[in-house]
Amino acid sequence: MASSTMNSNLPPKKNNWSWRSQAFRGLIYQVIAVALIGAMVWYLAHNTLTNMRVRGIQSGFDFLSQAAGFDIGESLYPFDSSQPYWQAFLVGVTNTLRVAVLGIILATVLGTLLGVGRFSRNALVRGLCLSYVEFFRNIPVLLQLLMWYVIMTEVLPATSEAWQVGHFFLSKGGINYPIPVWQTGQLWAAYGLLPGVLLGWFYRRWAVSKFEATGQARSLVVMPLLIVLLTSVAGWALGGAPTEFNYPFRGEFSVELGGALTPEFMAVLMGLTLYTASFIAEVVRGGIASVARGQSEAASALGLNKAQEMQLVMLPQALRVIIPPLTNQYLNLTKNSSLAVAIGYPDVVSIANTALNQTGRAVECISIVMLVYLITSLGTALLMNWYNSRSAIKER
Repeated sequence: MASSTMNSNLPPKKNNWSWRSQAFRGLIYQVIAVALIGAMVWYLAHNTLTNMRVRGIQSGFDFLSQAAGFDIGESLYPFDSSQPYWQAFLVGVTNTLRVAVLGIILATVLGTLLGVGRFSRNALVRGLCLSYVEFFRNIPVLLQLLMWYVIMTEVLPATSEAWQVGHFFLSKGGINYPIPVWQTGQLWAAYGLLPGVLLGWFYRRWAVSKFEATGQARSLVVMPLLIVLLTSVAGWALGGAPTEFNYPFRGEFSVELGGALTPEFMAVLMGLTLYTASFIAEVVRGGIASVARGQSEAASALGLNKAQEMQLVMLPQALRVIIPPLTNQYLNLTKNSSLAVAIGYPDVVSIANTALNQTGRAVECISIVMLVYLITSLGTALLMNWYNSRSAIKER
């Protein structure tokens, strides 16, 4: 009571705007730094525009509405030379995101398996995982992209002699595979994914609460994926259960119809995945190694097998160490995708180079590329920071 009375009698704390205040000096320094950076950016932009005007070089982003005048060999949706530049850049962005997202997923799965394999009791498994990491992470990623591109275009047979397994074809032209003919059933199957994701999320929360209450472990990965699959199949059935497929076949000069993955896309995806997975494996290994040995011994004392120990005890505690460097590897993979221009994959850098050569708008094209990678990197960092805060151990 006495201390509370004394605190209530203290005079209110006032803001100290004196130069002797460390907080006030820090604020002034930050304002000055921001002003200097802004002045430098303005000077560079003004000087660049002035020099371009003197030399008769056009500037501005008005070219984005003009016809591109070139075709793009690989796109998720139709594009021809009569469409504007902004749509060409959009094709490049989608190609970049397709490689980055698939690469992140595959590299995470492979890297996690390799990192966990480093703790296997089998010496052969440990040796293979170690050899993989030391081999792939010590070869520059550009050389790996070129290596896979050479394999895809030189080692594989010609498209007229493509290797066939069922309705799948593998050749220098890439991989050809059957695709469903789009009907109402496929649309309803897509609609079924949303309730499946929600049900899977609720099931996962229920399974975690049951495990914390009873200690009985339930599937936290397979069962949610199965729920999503079942709801999607239910939507497909409600839409009429269409079964018509577009099957590829070997033509006179190439494999026709069906879906296709080009050798450029496969080379970029495999190179980035295998290279980044080696670094993710070391991140996972270091995170697991940071967990106290007593946790493993306690798990063994409770009767957990090696797989349960890794899934329920070691990996959850290692996440707080794994996620920050894992975020860096995701960012590296996304930015390394710009090297795809070396093997002719039409990503956003390749599209920007073509647009630059045709229009001469170097500053604008480079600015677009910088903005794309800035947004993707910041988006990845924000998502991983949110996941990191969710996975952090909460102090009581």
